[in-house]
Amino acid sequence: MTVADSLLKLHVTPRGSKNEVTGWRDDTLCVKITAPPVEGAANSAIVKFIADSLGVRKSQVELVSGEKSREKVLKITGISDSDIRARLK
Repeated sequence: MTVADSLLKLHVTPRGSKNEVTGWRDDTLCVKITAPPVEGAANSAIVKFIADSLGVRKSQVELVSGEKSREKVLKITGISDSDIRARLK
């Protein structure tokens, strides 16, 4: 059995005091990242943070939209939507 790709909507606050999940707003995960939004640093940090938080490889997490926005969408391979919600409470 294979698990389909899942899309995760994010609202990212860069330059936070620490990398952390601050909660869910409807179907959007709110996250703070310490990295500044300069030259893709925050995007790289968010991919690594979400991969670590979900227990998946960074290669399974891909930024699909929102490269220059606080509103982002990540595609996560090999994990269901319900597993994502359970792991990112």
